[in-house]
Amino acid sequence: MNWSDLHSEGVIFGGAVSGGLDSCTVTHWLYKHGVDVKCFTVDLGQPDEENLQSVADRMISCGASDATIIPGQKSLAEAGLKVVQSQARYEGGYWNTTGIARPVTVQAILDEFERREIEILFHGATGRGNDQVRFQLAANMVNPNIKVYAPWRDQKFLEQFPGRREMIKYCESEALPIRPAKESRYSTDANFLGLTHEAGDLEDVTISPDFVEPGMGVWPWDASDVPEYVTVRWEAGIPVAVNDAPMPLTEIFVHCNQLAGRHGVGIGTHVVENRFVGIKSRGIYESPGMELLGRSYEFLLQFVLDRRAREHFEDISKMISRQIYQGYWLDLATSSALSSLEIFSQLATGTIQLKLYRGNVFFETADDTFDAMPYSLYTDDGSMESTGTYDHADAEGFLNVLGVSARNFGNRQSSRLDR
Repeated sequence: MNWSDLHSEGVIFGGAVSGGLDSCTVTHWLYKHGVDVKCFTVDLGQPDEENLQSVADRMISCGASDATIIPGQKSLAEAGLKVVQSQARYEGGYWNTTGIARPVTVQAILDEFERREIEILFHGATGRGNDQVRFQLAANMVNPNIKVYAPWRDQKFLEQFPGRREMIKYCESEALPIRPAKESRYSTDANFLGLTHEAGDLEDVTISPDFVEPGMGVWPWDASDVPEYVTVRWEAGIPVAVNDAPMPLTEIFVHCNQLAGRHGVGIGTHVVENRFVGIKSRGIYESPGMELLGRSYEFLLQFVLDRRAREHFEDISKMISRQIYQGYWLDLATSSALSSLEIFSQLATGTIQLKLYRGNVFFETADDTFDAMPYSLYTDDGSMESTGTYDHADAEGFLNVLGVSARNFGNRQSSRLDR
């Protein structure tokens, strides 16, 4: 669908914008074609923006008739917690912080659209990427009457802007407020859960990615050689205190970013991944707070889940990870899976101490007293000492039963080999 199919007298295009190259280009291009453009930026605690109002100012400079900042940090923190609780990582083991931010963004923007009676949503996601899917599917699920305009899928737009290089030249020629071309070696998507770096020089895998400047910490090899100890208190699946200091959820994420980031934890995860559209891409990811909290939660789960619950949990975790990546966070399958995990989260109460050291998170200790960790299944039954209720002799019958099928298999194998 191209802009002219949607554009008519009095129709407003509402944009989900970050203030970056694509946002500036698309906003100005639509403006030059006579479109009334209103821009919306959701406050996701973007670490690369000191003042979000500057994003709104840039959009006005690019031709928007209005630019609005919408609160979104609380919603992002709640969604980020569900990602941690489900341990939902994608290929290469990275936390999909951009994937989860898209439905949060769309939900917040469409709530504003309804108040302003805006019916067309545009975004700057490339036609080769995953974000176009995430924006569109989320919009379809939140409000099926919303029309979505994606310039990167509009042939008229593509004829003028086949790539980022042409967009940079256009913005420079129009004196639009973008970063200088010499600084734009790669593209970054940011929120307080993490940063995603891709495109530009990162597309060349013959170049080391160490030219990327971490925005949430330091590369592990630049971190201190002195470890730091961090304690996280969980109650019913929710982190409520760090180092014995109670904090609201959003503040916990931000604080953990600072703690983990300075030790290179969750910084510089390198992945050549399979995009949903069927092509591969290379990305560098940062998510220090997610990594710290995620590892802490994983260590806690080891105490409270039995074998069958653990197997079920891992199946759901993989499924939710795919759902986030492919843009289905808001659909029925994800809602059902998250509900299934709620019973596990209710058992996740405990205090875990971690050691942070040069990009690594190590288990240090756990307070496994009944009051501190009431649902722990870890007991002295597994001890090598003479304690607990497990009787070594009972294992004889257990092994005899297991041995029935093992011996039958062995006999069959022997008979086959003797022929």
